[in-house]
Amino acid sequence: MKRGSVTESGAVGGADSGSKPLPAQPYRKQRLRCMRVFLALPPGRKRLLVEAFLELGRARLQLRRPFAQVAPTLGAAMRETPKARADDRERAKVRQIADAIGAMSRHTPWSSMCFTRAVAAMRMLERRGIACTLFLGTGREESGGLAAHAWLRSGDIYLTGAEEMKRFTVVGKFAKPARTKSRMDGSHREEAR
Repeated sequence: MKRGSVTESGAVGGADSGSKPLPAQPYRKQRLRCMRVFLALPPGRKRLLVEAFLELGRARLQLRRPFAQVAPTLGAAMRETPKARADDRERAKVRQIADAIGAMSRHTPWSSMCFTRAVAAMRMLERRGIACTLFLGTGREESGGLAAHAWLRSGDIYLTGAEEMKRFTVVGKFAKPARTKSRMDGSHREEAR
């Protein structure tokens, strides 16, 4: 059997005719299973996951630019939004966004690291008029090298990066205040807090 040829069972053959066939495309089966799970979800959950996927892509593209160009889009530099507990409805929205970003970041064909996840979640919160703060931190790896990390907080909920944030010293933060959409003209105005 030639390398890469497929047996009758659908398995891919090895380098020589004496090798055992490899298992039939586990990656493809995993993707099909994920697609079946996705299609079975309620429409609102599907929309949220698609939005998260698109925002992760948008954030990934934005973060390819120099930080000096990205920083003004992140919010008020070196400011922080209140850590106050939000009402139950807003907390539910924040948790749904955190779950969607976490789920979709594992399924993007590009690398969706901490900064990408934080920026994508920030945009989703901003679209819903929910205040948040993006934190940037630095620290040391176990090998002694410099490491960087980003995480996002809304109220008292950490949406992204909470698992590792304690290892890092905050070197930057960007606040996005709560905004509401005017029903009349679609413009934005800051909420009084």
